[in-house]
This record gives sequence, C-alpha cells and structure tokens, in this order.
Amino acid sequence: MTAIVFVGPTLRPEEIAGAGDFFSLPPVAQGDVYRAALSRPRAIGIIDGYFSGAPAVWHKEILWAMSEGVPVFGAASMGALRAAELHEFGIRGIGRIFEAFRDDVLEDDDEVAVVHGPAEIGYLPASEAMVNIRATLALAEAKGVIGTESRRALEAFAKSLFFADRNWPALLAGSAPHGAPESELAALADWLPEGRVDQKRLDGLEMLAAMRATTGADEPAPTPFHFEWTYFWDAFVARSEMSASAPSAKGQLVLDELRLEGPEAYRQVETKALVRMMAMTGAARPARVSRDAARATLKRLREQFGLYARADLDRWMAANDLNASAFETLIDEEAAVEALRSRAGRSIDARLIDELRLGGAYARLAARAQQKDEAVAALGRLDAGATEALRGPALRLWYFEKRLGRPMPDDIADYAARTGFADVSALDAAVYREWLLHRQKPQD
Repeated sequence: MTAIVFVGPTLRPEEIAGAGDFFSLPPVAQGDVYRAALSRPRAIGIIDGYFSGAPAVWHKEILWAMSEGVPVFGAASMGALRAAELHEFGIRGIGRIFEAFRDDVLEDDDEVAVVHGPAEIGYLPASEAMVNIRATLALAEAKGVIGTESRRALEAFAKSLFFADRNWPALLAGSAPHGAPESELAALADWLPEGRVDQKRLDGLEMLAAMRATTGADEPAPTPFHFEWTYFWDAFVARSEMSASAPSAKGQLVLDELRLEGPEAYRQVETKALVRMMAMTGAARPARVSRDAARATLKRLREQFGLYARADLDRWMAANDLNASAFETLIDEEAAVEALRSRAGRSIDARLIDELRLGGAYARLAARAQQKDEAVAALGRLDAGATEALRGPALRLWYFEKRLGRPMPDDIADYAARTGFADVSALDAAVYREWLLHRQKPQD
C-alpha cells in the first residue's frame, strides 16, 4: 500500500515522486487525514497544511488515524506543529523544526507560515518562512558573514513583519535602522544565493526518508492511548463523509426510488449501510437513550405492528418470548439504533448506493429513475393538474393507498425522515415523479 504525503510549497512534486512509493496530496485541511486514513495507506505524512482560508487539520482525526493502525509522521510546517502537539500520543515528529516546537524553543504558528500560489503553479512560495530565516542567519553568523548583533537585529526585524511580508529583499532593505551595518548587509546579500538554508525542505526530505525506513513492518505499533468517541467526533465524521462521497444527482434519484418502496425496504438497505460505515470508521460511541426517545420508539413499534391496545401488546410480547425487562431492553436498543441513523444523516448515502449495487437492486432502480426522467422530459412542464395535485393531499393519498397499499400516516414528516428523505418536500417531489410515470403508463 502506498504512503500518503500532504505537501505544497515545501517540496516539489518530483522530490516526492523520487523519494519512494509516495502519493502526494495538496496541503492538508480539516477532514483530509480522516479521509486519507479510510483507504488504509501504509503511512500518512504531513508536511504542509492550511492555516487560514480553510479549517486546519484537527488533532482528533490524526489520533483516529493512529488508533486505526496508520502511522502518522509530521515535519517542516503544519506537520511539525501537529507532531509537537501530539508527540506523546505516538505521532512521529521529524526534523529540527519539530524539535524546536516540541522543546518550546518556538511556539508561534507564523514561524512556518508562508503565502503561496495555487496548485496550477506548484504552490510557488511568495514569502520566506521565519524558520528558514533563522536557520540562514545562524549559518551566516557561523560562517563569519555577519556578526552576532547583526544576526539578532535581522531576526528581530523579520519577526516583527507580518508573515506574508517576509522575504529577503524586504529584510535586507529595512534592517539598517535596526542596528545591522550596511557592510554586513551587503556581505549577506552576496552570500545568500549560495548560502540560504531551506530548513523546511530539509526536514521534509528527512521525514520522507524516515517514512521509507520505518513503515515496512507487517504490524503497526500499538498506540499509547484509547481513542474516545464523542459527539463532536460523530459530527465531524458525518461532515467529512458527506463532503467526500456525496452521490451524484443520478445516485440521489436512485435512492429516491428505494425510499419510495417504503420504510421496510429502505431500512433493510440502511441497516447494511450502517454496518458498512462502522466497518470503515470504527464502532460509534454508544448513544445515550433518553426516555423521550424510548417512548417515541415504542410508539413507532406499536404503530408498525398495530399494537394499539395493551392486550395487543401483551400478546405480541408473549408470542415473541419477551418479558417486561427484555422488552424494555429491546426498545432501548432500537432507540439507540435510531440515534445512530440520525447521526449518520446524509453521510450514509454513498454506502446505500454500494449496498444497492451489491444486493443487485441498483440497475433496476436506476432504470426506473431513467423512465421517470423521460416522462418528465416528455411532459415539458408541470401542467395545472399536476401543480394542484402537489398542493393538496390527493397525491400523497394516491401514493400510500394505491402504490403502497397502506393508510396515509398521520405524521408525514416522521414518515419522510424514516424513509431517508431530506424533508416532506423531497418526498412530495419523488411521489410526483412516481405519479407522472403512472399517469403516462397506467398500471393501477
């Protein structure tokens, strides 16, 4: 399996390609490490990442990747920062910049931040990182190009600049009033083309070498922590899954066809999709079931089986060998499953599609969705009769009684949610497509 490296302005693509079996991705942002770890790479290396313009990579997604057995390395830039913050948890920090942050010699994010161009021009840097300035000035002092006082003055002036304004021409032009002699500035300018130190690049290359040397083991080293599944992690996973694998417009219409077959058909596929999701993301934190949630689940179950009278419920429990305690446990577990479905939200859609493919239903549902597309195209527009049908209960009544052979539920919003529709209007739109097809080709 290939190792993944998040990199931008620090290293050129050919340096990544020439370093070994690495697949490079753009600078890391929030959610990227989580999504990369889902593919179970040999390792993940973080060099560059976004500090602004996109949410920064979250510490918890790095911990999750490691808890899943994926080694994570960090160096040079964002990688060095996160490695310094998480080194006690087992992330493998590499290089001098990481060590400086780990040992509290450096602490500001702006030490590694640069502005750079887009991917189309190779993330070309437009400013100089403060860590590179420090390393270059230290070497210049060691080589006798500048003295200690000049090095201190240049460092202080560079640090005072906004990170996007840091570059060697600006630094040399503005340092004289801060105590650096003109003669030493001139000597430094002559020396820089050959003497400049790119510490970020050196640390990045060192990280690639470390990844290549230490990721050949068959079994990953155990992590020194227990990954805690929280509500915020649930929400993060849902957002990341949704943004990474939302079905296409065609896929959504296929899912509508599944939902139109009713809650029982939908739930059978949804349950398998939830198992698939947990197999990839890990078992979710058990839901805390409130009494209100348990009562709602009990109400739904009684409606599903027609257990409206207490005597009916007692007979059902007896027929299913359930005493009061076991029945209460069953209701709590079902309410917990409902909570898991609710947390998954739209992030499960792509896995629903996969389950339809594996179950052999996808082609049938896709063909039916295509028939409806053709019916809509043939109609050209909503005629007055269709518009009126959509405004009243007649279309829903037709769908439930004629198509499903069941009474129309009292709570349409709850029904829409239980069958995976985003809301009642989404259900109505799908029912209209169903009605339109049958209006053109009467089958009932």
